[in-house]
Amino acid sequence: METTDILKKVRKIEIKTRGLSSNIFAGQYHTAFKGRGMAFSEVREYQFGDDVRDIDWNVTARFHRPYVKVFEEERELTVMLMVDVSGSLDFGTVRQTKREMVTEIAATLAFSAIQNNDKIGVIFFSDRIEKYIPPKKGRKHILYIIREMLNFKPESRRTEIAQAVEFLMRVMKRRCTAFLLSDFYVRNDFENALTICNRKHDVVAIQVYDLRAKELPDVGLMKVRDAETGHETIIDTSSKRLRRQHTAYWLRRDDQLKQTFTKSSVDHVSIATNDDYVKHLIRLFEMRS
Repeated sequence: METTDILKKVRKIEIKTRGLSSNIFAGQYHTAFKGRGMAFSEVREYQFGDDVRDIDWNVTARFHRPYVKVFEEERELTVMLMVDVSGSLDFGTVRQTKREMVTEIAATLAFSAIQNNDKIGVIFFSDRIEKYIPPKKGRKHILYIIREMLNFKPESRRTEIAQAVEFLMRVMKRRCTAFLLSDFYVRNDFENALTICNRKHDVVAIQVYDLRAKELPDVGLMKVRDAETGHETIIDTSSKRLRRQHTAYWLRRDDQLKQTFTKSSVDHVSIATNDDYVKHLIRLFEMRS
């Protein structure tokens, strides 16, 4: 992509996503994520209505009365965008590719973060860590992130999520809010890694998918290619049985993915490339408020 084309796209994304951050998400982002970065302050005696999960069992045992830990909200959050850059993100049959939608969503979250004086960083991953941009503040930093998302060329086309969340835990010593943006086309299980990561950090999963991954159109013979392995095959989409099997496979996979997020206690949202991601983000923010 030419430099001038990249700059035009960056500017277009900035105009759209900054407007969303300023108007539609004004206050909602802060309400949804404030208090997620908490620093330990002191202990005090338990009072009716306190969360039992905040009980300090060591102090309680010492004084033979229940004591709870008191936390104070940190003045700023650190937000990490964990962006899948594997080959499957290049697919798109309706308005845009999955990669383009992920870029817009990430930019919207980034502008929401800096409006709340939060730091923002990025981890680009495939089946390896492709690039790490440490958290910083400011518009210039965000524009650099968007440029990278638009023009980044990964070394690998495959996906490995467990490795990405393990890397997050290594580089982020203090608690952060991490948005995991992917289509979640993975062959290896990542539930355990995600569960451990979510205990230390506040992880939010955003799945982006294309409608054709869910429903095949009846268009006769079609050549399909696995974007991550390069394997090609011919399928007959006029077969009702094949189309039913395709949808059934999607539903099984989607159910397994939802179970993984539920077991890991990770908030998640699923967005199609032909859908309005704004309403889904608003619903996600409201759910967490």
